[in-house]
Amino acid sequence: MQRSYDRAAEDLGNIVNLGHANFRVPDQRLATLFYVAGLGLTRDPAMMTGVDNMWVNVGDSQFHLPTGEPVIGPGIVTGLVVPDIEALHARLTRVSDPLAGTQFAFYEVDGAIEAICPWGNRMRCHAPDEARFGSTTLGMAYGEFEIPRGRAEKIARFYTQVMGAVASVETHAGDKRARVCCGENQHLVFQETADPKPHCADHHVQIYVANFSAPYQRLTQAGLNLEESSRHQYRFLAIPDVETKETLFVLDHEVRAMTHPMYGRPLVNRNPSQTARDYRAGHDFLAWKRG
Repeated sequence: MQRSYDRAAEDLGNIVNLGHANFRVPDQRLATLFYVAGLGLTRDPAMMTGVDNMWVNVGDSQFHLPTGEPVIGPGIVTGLVVPDIEALHARLTRVSDPLAGTQFAFYEVDGAIEAICPWGNRMRCHAPDEARFGSTTLGMAYGEFEIPRGRAEKIARFYTQVMGAVASVETHAGDKRARVCCGENQHLVFQETADPKPHCADHHVQIYVANFSAPYQRLTQAGLNLEESSRHQYRFLAIPDVETKETLFVLDHEVRAMTHPMYGRPLVNRNPSQTARDYRAGHDFLAWKRG
């Protein structure tokens, strides 16, 4: 008998990858303790190797951490998939003393570990789960943002009609939320709440899109001020209502074409369980997907 498949389940839409999330940090040493030693991620060995910026690899995505006044997003959660939750717990325990006196903390939430960076930003770390994250074993799975009630459907409409993305609205914790596909097993999530925390205008996310010009034309028609970054990139700073042009949410989007020189750049992901004491030859690096 011929098998039947849900072909729409494999649709990604126009946004093909959530490339990086950007947070300014005032202290590169503390950032290294948290993101590299604690979370077990990998500093990019080729780019931004000085003391004024750090790019940190997580699967095929990155954190960009330039030095400056800290960017705090109280209503933002960055969702990560990590290979081993127990090993993560042990690493975070080890960096607790050197991070004492900062806002660093970590605790378990519904089978995940939520880790707070030294300046208060939240990372929710999940074990690999094929039902939720497909074959991803290490990666940036989602960025989640708190929004006022009544805006999830409008935000989903913006991404489908303007950005050409696949988006849906669902009910979670009694409120609506918009889920926007940003590539395979990656999403932007906008969760309605009665008392959302303030916007974080200085935080930005970077996405790659297949159709680069059509969203640009629609954004221009919507009256948004765009930053003309380069031939391969532009930026917009807010999500508007497609009908009224009212600002629904402030979020800086760095939009890149698939012709951008860094699209598909291979990222090194180390195996954080390797130590000098019990080193295993041939196990220095991790694949970020099963198979």
